Amino acid sequence: MASSKEYLNFVMGQLSELEEITYRKMMGEYIIYFHGKIVGGIYDDRLLVKPVKSALGFMPNAVYELPYEGAKEMLLVDEVDDKNFLTGLFNTMYDELPAPKKKK
Repeated sequence: MASSKEYLNFVMGQLSELEEITYRKMMGEYIIYFHGKIVGGIYDDRLLVKPVKSALGFMPNAVYELPYEGAKEMLLVDEVDDKNFLTGLFNTMYDELPAPKKKK
């Protein structure tokens, strides 16, 4: 099931206070970037983020879910209605996220 553009727009609106927050559509889902680094994505109308230590510290009760079959588990973000929570989560995660790979 592909994610809806409405859900994407809602999440992006919640993250609108962050600088350089972008997305890319990929196979009916959306990858979310923060300052060029992949933070997570929207899969089946769920916001999932990479399971880095800082995210686990920020969301100690987070549930692991698969974005799609065969993928690595990610953390489900339940508190998408809380703008401050989301911006805090993304800011906390940024330093721990891997740098983008250089294109050849």
